[in-house]
Amino acid sequence: MQELHDAPLAPLTTFRLGGPAARLLTATTDAEVIAAVREADASGTPLLVIGGGSNLVIGDKGFDGTALRIATKGFELSGTSLELAAGEVWTDAVARTVEAGLAGIECLAGIPGSAGATPIQNVGAYGQEVSSTITEVVAYDRRTRETVTIPNTECAFSYRHSRFKAEPDRFVVLRVRFELEEANGLSAPLKYPETARAMGVEQGDRVPLSAARETVLGLRAGKGMVLDPEDHDTWSAGSFFTNPILDPAAFQGFLGRVHDRLGPDVTPPAFPAEDGRTKTSAAWLIDRAGFTKGYGSGPARISTKHTLALTNRGAATTEDLLALAREVVAGVHAAFGVTLVNEPVTVGVSL
Repeated sequence: MQELHDAPLAPLTTFRLGGPAARLLTATTDAEVIAAVREADASGTPLLVIGGGSNLVIGDKGFDGTALRIATKGFELSGTSLELAAGEVWTDAVARTVEAGLAGIECLAGIPGSAGATPIQNVGAYGQEVSSTITEVVAYDRRTRETVTIPNTECAFSYRHSRFKAEPDRFVVLRVRFELEEANGLSAPLKYPETARAMGVEQGDRVPLSAARETVLGLRAGKGMVLDPEDHDTWSAGSFFTNPILDPAAFQGFLGRVHDRLGPDVTPPAFPAEDGRTKTSAAWLIDRAGFTKGYGSGPARISTKHTLALTNRGAATTEDLLALAREVVAGVHAAFGVTLVNEPVTVGVSL
């Protein structure tokens, strides 16, 4: 297991931000991951687990503890059942399932990060979420000091949330198991209107797997959501804020503010959510509050391609990024009475 001291963490994140870790371990096997976690817990040392770094905002002062980078490898396909090691690059794994002719995660192509992070966030895009295909998550339970296998029904999946996110200091994901679909080379039914429109088909239609993947990659690239070292619009965490989910009273209050600000004929995006609530669009809120594409004059700005992405233009600090995020949160709340919630995990800082 590789060990470094006073190790830079910024290169391990897609934001390319953050100070160093007092100690950085890189684990390439499950046994090394467990040993590192047990050592940190036994000594009371703060522990930061890093996968692909696509969902991390690390403070400029860094992390005064042990950062554990999970670099495990493992792609095991048996029929339609798939097991991924936590350190597997997610977008590569998606490509391999498409090549194998299996449907279920093809619309999650191009999402940066590692496989182990997908159940934590219940990663989703373009009408698919990993919760619909995950069967089990193998994790190290820091409370019981055991390796446990948690079935889908006990993962408490919801929109961009899970049991693992709710208990961030308890579980370290080791492996993720999926059940995919063999549909004669076709995708799962397309659920997302934008994807269907781009492919010239109707929602609910199936299309060739490779075409679905390529279409999603094209849509994501057009929004700066596919990593490109030369494109600062991709120096981000993707969507920085989750889409707000409002109860009936809050939604009615929101509608009133929309009509007061934008006119009685303006209808904001609204999608049914659980328990009678309504989900609206964070990107729409940000844009209508005056934070348009490319907003900002400093080294941290809103993406020129998508209002939901905050970006490092190359010389930003984490504080620059947070200042922009706070400005957006305050502006949206002042305009519409809705408080945006950040999707990335913050380390040593907060909004």
